[in-house]
Amino acid sequence: MVANSSALLSPAPDDDSAKRRQILEGARAVFLELGFDGASMGEIARAAGVSKGTLYVYFADKASLFTAIVEQESIAQGMLSFDFAPERDVETTLRGFGLAYIQLLCTPRGASAIRTVMAIAERMPDIGRRYYERVIANTVGRFARYLEAHVTSGTLRIDDCELAASQFMQMCQATLFLPFIFQATEPPSAERIEYVVDSASWMFLAAYRAPAGEPN
Repeated sequence: MVANSSALLSPAPDDDSAKRRQILEGARAVFLELGFDGASMGEIARAAGVSKGTLYVYFADKASLFTAIVEQESIAQGMLSFDFAPERDVETTLRGFGLAYIQLLCTPRGASAIRTVMAIAERMPDIGRRYYERVIANTVGRFARYLEAHVTSGTLRIDDCELAASQFMQMCQATLFLPFIFQATEPPSAERIEYVVDSASWMFLAAYRAPAGEPN
């Protein structure tokens, strides 16, 4: 039985210890290679270079280890430095954000982490919810606030900035993310990513750019 996940998400007193980081790195490699169900505490101990006894001193079970890794990954991804400075022009921001966003999603490590979270979310919904809130919803919210600033300045005309932000992110994924996440294709080339993001930017501006000379 999986322990209460909200309790597992609370940071431990020894979060910064070198040994704990060593265990998490070993566990991350095993989970990414074997998935949650295929990983065992024995495999994780070997990958981390510690005994099983030491492993259990830091983590009660496999679920608590997995939760700690997802928490660490979601914090790192949620704090990525996408540049949503309000003074940046919209065209530059759309292209820069789109490229950085897809380059993050369409990497072997990024895809493996997403697949693993999706696979376990049904049994451990708090993990899926927390990942969504910290990574996806956080990014949509930041992007929406940037768009709102440009609606206020008269550059854009958008009724629902959160919807518009999500639409742009989904357009950037088109033909790239789903084939890659399901391992139907190799990681997309930089040229293909640029082509798709440029197309998404054009479509976004065609829909939401305020007509020239329109009053604020």
